[in-house]
Amino acid sequence: MPAETAQPGSESPDASLRKVSRVILLDPDDRILLLHGHEPDDPADDWWFTPGGGLEDGETREEAALRELAEETGITEVELGPVLWRRVCSFPFAGRRWDQDEWYYLARTSQTATRAAALTELERRSVVGARWWTCRELTRAHETVYPTRLAELLRRLLDEGPPARPVTLAPEIV
Repeated sequence: MPAETAQPGSESPDASLRKVSRVILLDPDDRILLLHGHEPDDPADDWWFTPGGGLEDGETREEAALRELAEETGITEVELGPVLWRRVCSFPFAGRRWDQDEWYYLARTSQTATRAAALTELERRSVVGARWWTCRELTRAHETVYPTRLAELLRRLLDEGPPARPVTLAPEIV
């Protein structure tokens, strides 16, 4: 894993990037919650990803993480922890390219029932469910998962605990 780290209060590496908060949500059994999504016009082009999304006007990264989690999963009983990782990514989705500066927050919950509470129109067309994964299941998965090293990152998190400072992951361009 790269030795570079980022301070949670530091600015985006590039102001033109969409600021995104994502949540590594763990239940009492250390399972991680992932959402199942696909390209809106091609359900066969699918992947798993962590809950989260872009900041709204005046919102902090922490506020965005909790709001997005509630909207996408209905889960509101969470203990939001530190920023674990940061990454810059770029990917095509829904007919455009998304360039993002993502911060991944650790969160814990005992609330495991999920219900998409307030999806956007685009999310309604592209998010088809949620699933709790064990680290072992994630390691053995043949599905596409983002970030692509999530199984390895989760194993390290469970074995060593959160890093002392957020770790900057290698950029991911799809």
